[in-house]
Amino acid sequence: MRQTHLTYSDRVNMGAYYTRPDLVNITWEMLAPHLDRKTVVLDSSCGYGGFLEHPQRLAKIGNDVDPMAVAVAKQRLPNAAFFNTNALAGVSRAQYGIRADATLCIIGNPPYNDRTSIIRNRIKSSDVRIDRDIETRDLGMSFLLSYHKLDADVICVLHPLSYLIKPANFSLLHRFARRYRLLDAKIISSATFGEASQVTPFPIVIALYKKIPGGMDYPAIMDFSFSVSGSHSFRLTDFDYIANYVRKYPDKQARARKDSLLFWTMRDINALKRNRTFVNTPSQHTIVIDQRKLDYYMYIDVFKRFARHVPWYFGNCDILIDNALFQHHRRHFILESMANHPPLKPFFPQINPPGKQHLQSSARKIDEYFQRLLGPHYVT
Repeated sequence: MRQTHLTYSDRVNMGAYYTRPDLVNITWEMLAPHLDRKTVVLDSSCGYGGFLEHPQRLAKIGNDVDPMAVAVAKQRLPNAAFFNTNALAGVSRAQYGIRADATLCIIGNPPYNDRTSIIRNRIKSSDVRIDRDIETRDLGMSFLLSYHKLDADVICVLHPLSYLIKPANFSLLHRFARRYRLLDAKIISSATFGEASQVTPFPIVIALYKKIPGGMDYPAIMDFSFSVSGSHSFRLTDFDYIANYVRKYPDKQARARKDSLLFWTMRDINALKRNRTFVNTPSQHTIVIDQRKLDYYMYIDVFKRFARHVPWYFGNCDILIDNALFQHHRRHFILESMANHPPLKPFFPQINPPGKQHLQSSARKIDEYFQRLLGPHYVT
């Protein structure tokens, strides 16, 4: 049931997006082996209570910061207990009347809103009260840390895949990761949530975690098999990444000169799709290129134009590369990039400026490269 009483701005800031029943059912199916009749199920950002509608006969508790959403949830689910409080402030089991010795399961689709992101920044608010020990730049990561603080036994929630696969994000979740292990993960597109994805769709994971001594480390995430709707699955270790060959972010010590070549910061594949590659004016977002590695930056430039062949679920991954295969196709990438950036021609005097026929041939070779790089993930 959609939360129609909220404005678009409210939905962005509260992360209040409708979750389809089929996704709710997947969540319960993933949880089923880990539940018994004594389990208490909590959705601490429940909206209208969609995740608590499941027929499973358990003690169910919902909470939301929005009083109108809680009022609707109470009418719809009279057998559940509901609270209207800030789930990220004063976090404790007592906040929801849950005993310290109860087996606690947390379910739901908590808000994920990077308050430092430039996307929709004009309507974002940072006026959210959060306990200092769980405060991060993203509300969704703070919610994961709140589950740790609640000492949940099992957790099955939706959140951006980037929380796990980006090392900086995983590091922010170190307390959570030391205690919980990822058991199952199914990836869906943010486009599932309509207006939540008015930008480039990004991967969201339905993630099942269980409290296990030692939790998980980043190498375990790198080697984890993530399943995607349909028959696809992938591990981060299936690929090599451009960060192993060039700098992705500006070096604060590097100073641009008149003859410097500059490149825009590249966070991930989705950011590359949105942003420029080679630029003329230095700024805090530009990389001073090591000209010995110019061919790799030209590879990235071409990757951007061929990114239509890369599936949406790789959107938050670093830029993929097969270095041996790239070296074999290097000339074609250089020709393609030179055609779009003529000032690069003097750096490769041994390679003649491309004609139309050469460009068509290079485009075919580059397409073959992407087919081999991506294998079953190649998008036609």
